[in-house]
Amino acid sequence: MSSILCPYCEAENMEGTDECQACGEALTELSRHIPASSVEADLLRDRIERLWPKSPASVSPDTTVGEVLKLMVDKEIGCVMVVDRGRLVGIFSERDALMKINTDAPRLKDKPISQYMTADPVTLETNDKIAYGLHKMHVGGYRHIPILFEGKLAGVISIRDILRYLAERIAATSSRR
Repeated sequence: MSSILCPYCEAENMEGTDECQACGEALTELSRHIPASSVEADLLRDRIERLWPKSPASVSPDTTVGEVLKLMVDKEIGCVMVVDRGRLVGIFSERDALMKINTDAPRLKDKPISQYMTADPVTLETNDKIAYGLHKMHVGGYRHIPILFEGKLAGVISIRDILRYLAERIAATSSRR
């Protein structure tokens, strides 16, 4: 995605941002983007809730690495949310397992997952637009993002959910022709 300069403070902002991240001035009129296709229009209009975020598997910070890895294998999932007293404090993903634990898994199996999770993960709200979520995933290199509803953990989406959505939109567009 491209960026736009704020006419008030000249800070660079992501195209589509409603207000300048630096000074807070409205940018909505500057970033009017005309979608090139109906699929692009759908991405810019539809909200994360349309992806039907899955209920996330969650563990406490003191759950052991071994227990978390077994849970991920048994449930065939790519990540777990780490929740402490109802608050999301981290995420542990396949990437964390490969990059932080790897072949040391037998030696680290009794360590708490809090030592290897990604703390304070990037999140989205159910009412965020799918295009915004896709952008965050692309820029951050994320395959999974926790979804919040009114600040509370409500689900998780993966890049597969967005690919499924795109395939459905493309099929719908093709069938109208």
